[in-house]
Amino acid sequence: MLELYDTLTRKKSALRPHEKGKFSVYTCGPTVYRDAHIGNLRSYLMADWIRRTLEILGHEVTHIKNITDVGHMRQEVLEQGDDKVIAAAIAEGKTPAQIAEFYTQRFLEDESTINILPANEFPKATEHVNEMIEIIGSLLQSALAYEVDGNIYYDINSFPTYGNLSGNIHESELQEAVRVEADPLKRDPRDFTLWKKAEGGRTLKWASPWGDGFPGWHIECSAMSMKYLGKHIDVHTGGVDNIFPHHEGEIAQSEGYTGFQVVNHWVHGQHLLADGVKMAKSAGNAFIIPDLVERGIDPLAFRYLCMTAKYRTRINFTFTSLKACETALNKLRRHYILFSKNSQNQTLNNETVKEWKKRLIGIVCEDLNMPGLVDGIWRLIESSDAADSDKAAILSSIDNLMGLGLDSTDDMYDLPEKIIGKSDERTELRASLDYERSDRLRTEMEELGYMVEDAKDYSTIRLKDSSEIREERWKTISSSSEIASKVFSESVVPVTVGVVVNGYPDDTQRCVSSLIKWTESDQTEIIVIDNGSTDLTGELLEEMTKDQENLHILHADHTLGDGSAKNILLKMAQGEIFVLLDPSVEIKGNFIKPIQGLLKDPEVGIAGLAGLKTEDLMHFHDGEGESGQVDAMQGYCFALRREDLKKVGLMRESFRYYRNLDLDYSFQFKEQGLSIIADHTLPMELHEHRGWTALSEGERDELSKKNYGRFLKKWRGRTDLLISNK
Repeated sequence: MLELYDTLTRKKSALRPHEKGKFSVYTCGPTVYRDAHIGNLRSYLMADWIRRTLEILGHEVTHIKNITDVGHMRQEVLEQGDDKVIAAAIAEGKTPAQIAEFYTQRFLEDESTINILPANEFPKATEHVNEMIEIIGSLLQSALAYEVDGNIYYDINSFPTYGNLSGNIHESELQEAVRVEADPLKRDPRDFTLWKKAEGGRTLKWASPWGDGFPGWHIECSAMSMKYLGKHIDVHTGGVDNIFPHHEGEIAQSEGYTGFQVVNHWVHGQHLLADGVKMAKSAGNAFIIPDLVERGIDPLAFRYLCMTAKYRTRINFTFTSLKACETALNKLRRHYILFSKNSQNQTLNNETVKEWKKRLIGIVCEDLNMPGLVDGIWRLIESSDAADSDKAAILSSIDNLMGLGLDSTDDMYDLPEKIIGKSDERTELRASLDYERSDRLRTEMEELGYMVEDAKDYSTIRLKDSSEIREERWKTISSSSEIASKVFSESVVPVTVGVVVNGYPDDTQRCVSSLIKWTESDQTEIIVIDNGSTDLTGELLEEMTKDQENLHILHADHTLGDGSAKNILLKMAQGEIFVLLDPSVEIKGNFIKPIQGLLKDPEVGIAGLAGLKTEDLMHFHDGEGESGQVDAMQGYCFALRREDLKKVGLMRESFRYYRNLDLDYSFQFKEQGLSIIADHTLPMELHEHRGWTALSEGERDELSKKNYGRFLKKWRGRTDLLISNK
């Protein structure tokens, strides 16, 4: 019997179906005007494991997962152009329905890629507005809702248990939670919208007894869950961010409509963090399944990663942990294939198989303990009380619960005749102690994509897995913490120039080639970070290093935040002077000498091309071609003495986007009493800045505001640092 923590009762209890042997499960599905990121998918994996566990226990499961193509998907979201894909779709004349269908298919493909079983139904909100209107009408008749000028609101004061699910039972907490939905028409600011009157010009609207309008967010799940599962739902799942206000509102609506408890068990999965912070598009860390595929990472490694933590605990997602899980998954696959091969000459011990299956399923039944299952699987692999045939049978059966697709694993030990011949020849050479020729054969096989693993008396040959192939291409890093700092080390060259490139090979070649042309290789080291590019930028940089000994390339396995990537350059630099260049810059002459001249003055902390001035920290303007002292240096060219890093420190890595990071770092220098000098005569040409032009206007505004907020939070009131007050 599966026990799960119930969010409403705040305790673990066994799942019990309303109808014996049959479970009804409802999962809050995706909002389809954007891709579902892997943080969203974690909660869908939780629901998938609940379903698989119930089925392996012998129950029939009906699983419903809604598609939200209305509610959050408001016309203004489309018109604001906050997403470049949506903006492009609108420019092509696509309708909101076509955009929703595009993202719906993307979601279904993502679920399939990580082996999430498809729900029995994926009802769409736009196709169930009549059912929503029916419930709203009933709530009005019961005086649980009220109308104001064509808008319908739920009166939370008429539902005494409102707030029990989330624990937001105090007025101040509820007020804080609903602050984003300010509406002067409400009797109580905490009331939530059931139906919204359509303003002029709105295309997403439906006819109703109260006039044209559109439904609130919460009502759709009440309508669709009860239509497809009835008024007694055994399990309702979602992420913790759904608890309030969405599921709180759903309880009020559904129970207000039926007059009794509808959902028997509420289950919520915790957040997936990315590099220690909540995953969000605005943070630039909302990774999606295609991001993993583009980087050559097996998407099922993400499924394995989510198995390593309990669903009610947060996971800190990093590409380092993901790659470690990919390695473990590939190892598990190899064990399974070998067990299956060895099974051909062994008799199955049914009692052993039955006992192990009972043990492993029992672990999962204790509050969906997937980490315990992972541990149990590896104990099985190392166990001496089960033959290989037993292990193969157990793994095959338990994988119906895990969902790792072990039975569909290609046989990496199935070798072509050519490789078998080379292996046999190499065995003979090793036996005759001819290690030179045997090593040559080993190299040949490895170059053909095979892994040769030597034991004392024999060798095993198999196809290389995805992680082994990827790491052969070039080594990658996942965070700045992997780089040892040389800030306190002696300088070994006069100048280090650092560049962070985010793809765009033409821009990269232009910038780096101009650097090589206008610097002396014995006087300057050039460090370039390939910041998670998935085009040909990495290959281009590797090619450029072949004839340039002072050019050093570092590859990140994903797009690091701007502060993190630039800190890597600062930590790696060994020059007396460090020059940070943006890849939009093309060098047109000797820029090193004038920069060295500016930084000879010990009171100057930063020198560069384009400065900014301000009188109030609120409005920054460029120097309009003027040279001299400024309040901040723009990040096109940012030069400093490496010695000053000892007291100034590194950049703040909370700045994931470049915008305003240069302001923040400039003020770190000013706080130490160092001035900033701009020289507009530096021989540099500025080209298109991809970090700006690659984003939609809405994305630029959102990211810029967040970074400016970080800047202002730290430096607000420090007008004493401005040159206007010197």
